[in-house]
Amino acid sequence: MKKVFAIFAIAGLIATASCGNKTTEETVEETTVVEETPVVEEAPAVDTAAVAADTTAAQ
Repeated sequence: MKKVFAIFAIAGLIATASCGNKTTEETVEETTVVEETPVVEEAPAVDTAAVAADTTAAQ
């Protein structure tokens, strides 16, 4: 019985040692994506409801 226990113990040690602490370095590449949005120049707003002022009118 001691031999069977020893065999299982050794098999367990080998199984856990094979799954051990393997250090693997993960390489992470950081890529920066720059999206340039085109500049849209808008025409100045024109007030169509405005009445032209007559500067020569007598007050």
